[in-house]
Parts: sequence; structure tokens; C-alpha cells
Amino acid sequence: MRKKSYLMVLLIIAALFSVQVNDCSAKEKKAKYVFYFIGDGMGVNQVNGTEMYLAQKEGKIGVKPLNFTQFPVCSMATTYSTYNPVTDSAAAGTALSTGEKTRNGTIGMDSLRKTPLYSIAVKAKKAGRRVGVTTSVSVDHATPAVFYAHQPDRDMYYEIATDLPKAGFDFYAGSGFLQPRNKKDTTAIGIFTLLDKTGYVVAKGYEDFKNKQAKSAKMVLIQKDGTDPESIPYAIDRKPGDLTLSQITESAITFLTKEDKGFFVMIEGGKIDWACHGNDAGTAFNEVVDLANAIDKALEFYKKHPDETLIVLTADHETGGIALGTGTMTLNLKAFASQKVSQEGLTAKIKELRSATGNKVSWEQIKELLSNEFGFWGKVTLNEKQEKQLKDEYARSFDEKASVTMTKSLYAEDEPIASLARSILNEISLVGWTSGNHTAGYAPVYAIGAGSELFQGKMDNTDIPKRISQAAGY
Repeated sequence: MRKKSYLMVLLIIAALFSVQVNDCSAKEKKAKYVFYFIGDGMGVNQVNGTEMYLAQKEGKIGVKPLNFTQFPVCSMATTYSTYNPVTDSAAAGTALSTGEKTRNGTIGMDSLRKTPLYSIAVKAKKAGRRVGVTTSVSVDHATPAVFYAHQPDRDMYYEIATDLPKAGFDFYAGSGFLQPRNKKDTTAIGIFTLLDKTGYVVAKGYEDFKNKQAKSAKMVLIQKDGTDPESIPYAIDRKPGDLTLSQITESAITFLTKEDKGFFVMIEGGKIDWACHGNDAGTAFNEVVDLANAIDKALEFYKKHPDETLIVLTADHETGGIALGTGTMTLNLKAFASQKVSQEGLTAKIKELRSATGNKVSWEQIKELLSNEFGFWGKVTLNEKQEKQLKDEYARSFDEKASVTMTKSLYAEDEPIASLARSILNEISLVGWTSGNHTAGYAPVYAIGAGSELFQGKMDNTDIPKRISQAAGY
């Protein structure tokens, strides 16, 4: 009897030990599929402002949560570069991709600009994963470039693009290439010829991708011919047939899962930053929503592979120093719901009026345009001072004897009336800005899935790729 009881106890202990071992191995399961989202310029207040704006659109005070703010892990990261407390996208991107700091303006190289630094995407490829690098701006822009290129200056767009096939990743996507030809050497090979020679199929638009992807070993997805190679349109300006970040994300998933080796994909929402450089809050909030829509595609995949998928979202830096409140104890963010185009889009419409009228645009035409596109004199009430500002700027802008001085931000040159209208809408909404450039604010960090617990607690931007590597076992 005693022997039987003893054996029974041993069997129970062995079974419990087996369960514990199995539980541990399940917990330690590596992320086979990694989504690395980067919201360029997306600081804490860009996120909070978007959620408050969405709530106010529904008549509520508070927030309407975005999908990623509901991730189980939410933290923050410092963003300084080697020599600057305020980073640029090249240095921040290099930190986010390689885990090493560098100097501003540098793509995938050390701070002396002599030694290449290799990204987490390279590690993933060496680990046998399929790899994608995607963005809503040009493929050779700073954030995507730091994952595959090594150049001392972020403005060396042609040289950056020549590094793309050298990395040998499976899938790239973005709006296009800024310098497909070498301006210094006209005999140098063009980027599209280089891609063809190195086995990359170029798809122009989402439909072209769907037609070509099945028979392509390596692919670059860009916009259709005749579109702006600098970026895909802002979400607020989007027209039917425009390439979207959600389509880019869906395309990456489709292409990278053709072979079930696991994957790593970086997806950048690049134009949050552009809108914030122009202090265009309404456009920026719509870009954050657009990024969340792309993250929905990743979440759909995650729900099918919850034990093997990691989704991480962060930002390279904050842009604009956006302030939610300008002195009173309220906000009027719902005013942005009347904004139908970006500041850049409004500029384009004013230029169309100039062209159609031989530059003889009436005040009534400008007033009608601002009413239709920004809601002025309708849902958005102007005071006497604001209306006078617009009338005075109209007089200056359409004075035949005076030349028009465009309002410049980093990525745009806007009509003075468009810039003023944007400024007035910010004023009415009680949103302020401290800068037209980057700030040193914390970058938010969100994570869900396999290994997401590694992202708890405040960190530096260089820690993020290291923790992804740990979670994925690269």
C-alpha cells in the first residue's frame, strides 16, 4: 500500500513539473512575426490630442481610445542623439533600428560617419526571416533608409537607394524615390534599372501589386506614375485610387507570408511629422488615425497568431511642441471636424483659383473656399479680429503690385492665406505650438503580443530594437 501511495505521489509531482516546464516554454516562445510601427513626429500629445478630438467629435469630454493605446504595455523612451538633445529622424531612426546612437543627419553609421551600423532588419534576415521596410513617404527617406542603408548624410538620396538591393530584403514600399538618377554622374545606373538588374519587381499602385506579387521573389511597391514621389497624400486629402498606409501594410503581410519563415516588417507613418512641421493639428490628428487604421491590419494578423506575433509602436521624436490648451480650462477640438483639406491642400486650391481667374481672385471666392474647406462663417465662428486678419492677408496676397511670399515649413511652401487659416483654426481650437521643428519630448512606446512584457518601464530609444531582438530570438 505504502509503495503504491509513494508511486502515486511521484507521478503527481512529475505531472506538475511537466506542466510547469510546458508553461515556461510557452511563456518563452519567441516572436516569429514582428511588426515595428514608427509614427514619425508622434509625441504623447499627438496621441492624446487625437483621442480627445475623436471624443469631442461625438460631443464628449475625455478620450475615444485608439487601438494601440489599449495595448497591454505602454511606456516612453528618450530620444536624444549623440551630440544633440533634440534629434532628427536620421539619428533617431538609426537608434531605433540599430540600438546605437549617432549624430544628426546620419544614416546607419556611427557618430564619426566611418563605420556602418547594422539594423534589426539585417539581424532578422540573417535569422532566416522574411523582411519588409515600408513607409508613407519616399523609400529613400531617413526612417526607412536607416534599416537598409549606410550613408553619412540623409540627403544622399541616390546613394541611399543604391544600398537598397545590397541589403537584399524581400519587400519595400513607399511613395517613390526622390533621386532615381545620380545628379552628379549622369552615366551612373538609374535606380529603377538597378532594381530590375538585382531581381526586384516594381509595382506601381495597389492593383499592380495584386497582379504581380504572386510571381515575384522580391518587390518594391510605389505609387502610380504621375504622382508625387515624395509622399502618399495626407489622409485628409485622399482621393479614390490613392495608395494608403493600410494597403501598404496589407501588401507587406501578403508578400512576407508567401513563405512561412516568419517575418520582420517596419511600417512608418511618416506624415504625422510633416503635418506637425506645418503646425497643422487637424491634419496631424487624421494622420494618427490613419496609422491606427494600418495597425488594425497588424491586429487582424495578431489575432490569428497571438502566441507568435509581436507588435511594437513608437515614434522617432515629437514634432512641433503641440500644446493641448492655450490658457483657458477648455478645448474646442471639434472645430477640426470642419477641416476638409490640409494646409497644403488648401494651398493647392488657392493656386487653382489663381490659375482659373488669371490671378484676379475676389474676396468672395476666397471666403467661399474657406467656408467649404475649413468651415469658416459656418460651423466655425470667426471673431472680428480673425476676419480682419483674413481680409488684410487677402489684400496683400492678391495685390498686383506686390509679390507673394510663401509661408515655408520643412516639407511645404504654403499660400499665406492657407497658413493664416490654419493658424486661426488652431486658435479657435485652443491648440498651441512651440516650434516648427522637432522637440526633445518623450516618444511613447506601445507593445502587444509575444515578448511585449520586455517593453515595460521607461527606456531609451536604443533599447527598443534590442528588446525586439530578444523577443524574436534574432
